Amino acid sequence: MSPGHNLQTHFDWVAAHDADARRLQHAFHAQLRAHFRHQIPEGESVLELGCGAGDLLASLAPVRGLGCDFSAAMIAKAQARHGAQPGLEFRVADAATADFGGETFDHLVLDYLTGYLEDIQLVLERLQAAAHARTRLHLTTLNTLWRGPLRAATKLGLVMPQPPSAWLADSDLLNLLELAGWEVVRFERQQLFPFGVPLVAPLLNRAAVRLPGLSHLGITLCLTARPRRAPALTAPISCSVIVPARNESGNIRAALDRIPTLGRGTEVIFVEGHSKDNTWEVIQREVAAYRGPHRVRALQQPGKGKWDAVHAGFAAATGEVLVIQDADLTAPPEELPKFYDAIASGRVEFANGSRLVYPMERRAMRFLNLLGNKFFALSLSFVLGQPVKDSLCGTKMLLRSDYERVLRRIAPFGDFDPFGDFNLLFGAALLGLRIRDVPVRYKDRTYGETNISRFRHGWILARMTWFGLWHLRCFSLRVAALPGLRPGRPSAR
Repeated sequence: MSPGHNLQTHFDWVAAHDADARRLQHAFHAQLRAHFRHQIPEGESVLELGCGAGDLLASLAPVRGLGCDFSAAMIAKAQARHGAQPGLEFRVADAATADFGGETFDHLVLDYLTGYLEDIQLVLERLQAAAHARTRLHLTTLNTLWRGPLRAATKLGLVMPQPPSAWLADSDLLNLLELAGWEVVRFERQQLFPFGVPLVAPLLNRAAVRLPGLSHLGITLCLTARPRRAPALTAPISCSVIVPARNESGNIRAALDRIPTLGRGTEVIFVEGHSKDNTWEVIQREVAAYRGPHRVRALQQPGKGKWDAVHAGFAAATGEVLVIQDADLTAPPEELPKFYDAIASGRVEFANGSRLVYPMERRAMRFLNLLGNKFFALSLSFVLGQPVKDSLCGTKMLLRSDYERVLRRIAPFGDFDPFGDFNLLFGAALLGLRIRDVPVRYKDRTYGETNISRFRHGWILARMTWFGLWHLRCFSLRVAALPGLRPGRPSAR
């Protein structure tokens, strides 16, 4: 047994006596490390409070990793194990009083720590000083349903003796995070089976724990939260509006007339997509004749597919905020200020248009398309872990800096999405960005015909949904691309 109930003394004792218990719990901790590696890319800065022997922090391979623990014995153990790993520092410090000297981190980790804190709210508030606007706080703790089994495991010697602790219900944690200025962007329960039995563990921990009913039984509560802060937008061009245009010659002038000024200045970039009509000639003529308030440019995409056009437009953009405006204008450009206000205020980090809130015009969307959109939205909401009502609306807005991070995050997936909607949503979800729908009124086309093939493209979307289900929800980030897809920038199709 550990000596007394003083927490610092207890964990000093644990540092010297936990070898057998750690061997028995190897699979449990390996599963937790997999969870954190899924959330935190290598090469970013990480602060872990209650780092113990430093195994989790070291496994994340941060460019700058600071591990703090109030147990000097634990820190000595961490130094001995991982002190030679580049970028890592271990420091004796109490979570309630630690001073980080103004340093901020990309990720803050509290792994099974909150139950041992005297004042959880105080620690969460103090962590704000170590966060910037895109920092993500990753917190794991015990599902209170498992307190009884934990006591039994302790008596059997499978778990180290436990000092008095406060394992809180998820509602209490959500409340404390909100009081401390954090907003939860993702919450789930994981680990039905904390043992390393082949086939059984993956089946229960990757699939069964996601099912309704069983999801409430996961051992570990996993929360990702963000600080409530508005981004600092200072560039002369606040927003770049990318207008992919293929066979849309009759909509170019209307797009220029109707796109509003967003922020201090707006840039409009038409990206022509190898049209069969005279769209490129019309774009060139209208850009040359334009005398309005926007900076207007035009280019032709190098490859094929909407994602290739969006990628080319975003690469050429100079604005701090990027948005896609489809050239068919069925999602009205007059709605764009709602998106911009949501992003600029910090209330939203990825603004996703939704055509399925307000009544739409009679010919705006065919019935089978409507059913398909509802199906993919429901599926994507499950995959992303955040509600999305309309995953396929073309209007999507985010910061340019977040878009660049999205590209890095989805690079292992390869070139799998010819449309771009799933690329952006998957990347935003993996970054823990707050995704919110912005309702738009969906209008009838006034010129041309849709470029979407209902059944052929529907099959592609179904494959991408399955791809996301497996690789996002099942933690398989070392991905093998789908047949015919390869890593890198969008390719010609």
